[in-house]
Amino acid sequence: MAARTQNLLNIRPQIPSARIYESMSEDESFQNKTLRPIIKLQHDLLIAVFKNYISKRKNVFYDLSLPKQLAYIENAIHKDMKFRNSLKGMVIGQFTVEEYDLYIKNSSALNKRMMNIVKERLLDSVQIFSKPEYLKAI
Repeated sequence: MAARTQNLLNIRPQIPSARIYESMSEDESFQNKTLRPIIKLQHDLLIAVFKNYISKRKNVFYDLSLPKQLAYIENAIHKDMKFRNSLKGMVIGQFTVEEYDLYIKNSSALNKRMMNIVKERLLDSVQIFSKPEYLKAI
């Protein structure tokens, strides 16, 4: 078990701006110590998963204006429970056992924090979701 924990912690990127203070709430500390590095680590996978999400829904995303694309991303994360649970699984699967024990104590609040960070990363990356070349020819 110790090898898994150490391996997981070793591959996480460092985020110097995600500081941890004693005055922080336990949830905020967990967010900065665990969630942010994991979500940063999983960024490329999250982008690929959202591209697949767009594709599975007939590529309508590409026909939307930018404000509607942003709303589409928010809606996918907050309303599509199957997609939301898939995203949560990608993050939770990177937890150590100790982190999972902390997570289950307040999973509802931590899920909100987790999904908000994922949503912000996707919104900030909206330019990556431009129409693929094979769709431009159609």
